[in-house]
Amino acid sequence: MLSKRTDNNRNQLEMVALDQLVPEDHLVRKIEQAIDFDFIYDLVKDTYCLDNGRPSIDPVVLIKMVFVQYLFGIRSMRQTIKEIETNVAYRWFLGYGFTEKIPHFSTFGKNYVRRFQGTDLFEQIFYRILKEAMNKGLVDASVAFIDSTHVKASANKKKFDKKIVRAETKSYQAQLELEINQDRENHGKKPFPPKENEEAKEIKVSTTDPDSGYYVKDEREKMFAYSFHTACDAKGFVLATKVTGANIHDSQVFGQLLEQVIEKVGKPTAVAVDAGYKTPANAKSLLDKEIRPVMPYTRPRTKDGFFKKYEYVYDEHYDCYICPNNQILEYRTTTREGYRQYASKPEICKTCPFLEKCTQSKDHTKFIHRHIWEHYVEEVDHLRHTEINRNIYDKRKETIERVFADGKEKHGMRWTTLRGLEKLSMQAMLTFAAMNLKKMANWTWKRPCPA
Repeated sequence: MLSKRTDNNRNQLEMVALDQLVPEDHLVRKIEQAIDFDFIYDLVKDTYCLDNGRPSIDPVVLIKMVFVQYLFGIRSMRQTIKEIETNVAYRWFLGYGFTEKIPHFSTFGKNYVRRFQGTDLFEQIFYRILKEAMNKGLVDASVAFIDSTHVKASANKKKFDKKIVRAETKSYQAQLELEINQDRENHGKKPFPPKENEEAKEIKVSTTDPDSGYYVKDEREKMFAYSFHTACDAKGFVLATKVTGANIHDSQVFGQLLEQVIEKVGKPTAVAVDAGYKTPANAKSLLDKEIRPVMPYTRPRTKDGFFKKYEYVYDEHYDCYICPNNQILEYRTTTREGYRQYASKPEICKTCPFLEKCTQSKDHTKFIHRHIWEHYVEEVDHLRHTEINRNIYDKRKETIERVFADGKEKHGMRWTTLRGLEKLSMQAMLTFAAMNLKKMANWTWKRPCPA
């Protein structure tokens, strides 16, 4: 039966408490039950004057306001304040009454500039929440899943300058150069002298946000962006994160992120990554630390119709390669990049029946390059076939990939309105702290018993 409401109770006065209007199973109630935010006072006390000046906005309220933004995926602080003004659950979470005035949207920005900028406050908040989850037995950090995702910068992709910059030195460069020279001396070659000129490269620098990096996925997807390099556990709790421009390759940040996990959480027994991290340096780093590397199969990049590299057998005893025609490719040199070069004899190759499948070289010489740390990659490939590695790698889609999917779909991580590496690092820390907090609150919540 069609019914029509005749009563208009918009101006009705009622005696009601704010607490009565917040559902028992609302997320903000679960969060209040899961963690005590008073720890923030100890973190910020050095940035406030305790006995002078005008009374400040409660720092716990400031941080809770930001958590409302990231927990519920609100696009900006201005919009967050509008939502808080009309949402009784948000007011209850902050401890504000029905008619109490909510702080202006610029309040957090001013406090960030005057108090929080240049500090590690947001990193401390992130790890305090993670520690709380660990104390409750929710985190399983025995396996770390590491990957990165790009976040679109607040910058026009057509406004940039081209600049020549110094190529970033890799963290393992000194050790690699030492082992390269030792390898050359072992083969009777002279060691390389130190480089006189630093390597340089040309990059595109945004005139709007110079800290962002030019990201090219394919011809249709080009933009200035940031990369959120992230590690999570087997249950989806984020263990560490580091933000860089999107033009920094994943493999270059891997070592720093792994050290952060080891320092803050503990050494995992295994680390699972995708093909972008499968380099000799990363394989060596994991195996030297006695951490099990879980890396995928990488397709050979040889042209169709030619022998693949694995069809040339390496003889470790004689330090040579044997081709499919049972001929020897002998050591020739070790390059500055750390690759040993092996070459065939052209007088043998020019009459070989497999020449067309082997090389297109005009002088009929086949070259194979082998990194001095290649045996670490071979061990990684050996472990790839084990049941343990297969089971761990299959969990990437429900762990680290799920973290990124939730972050982008539910917590505003698809793009950013902030600019600068420091502010993006704040966004990453707060977003992942909010996601960890939400997971911990949902998992530990207990419905109140009826009176």
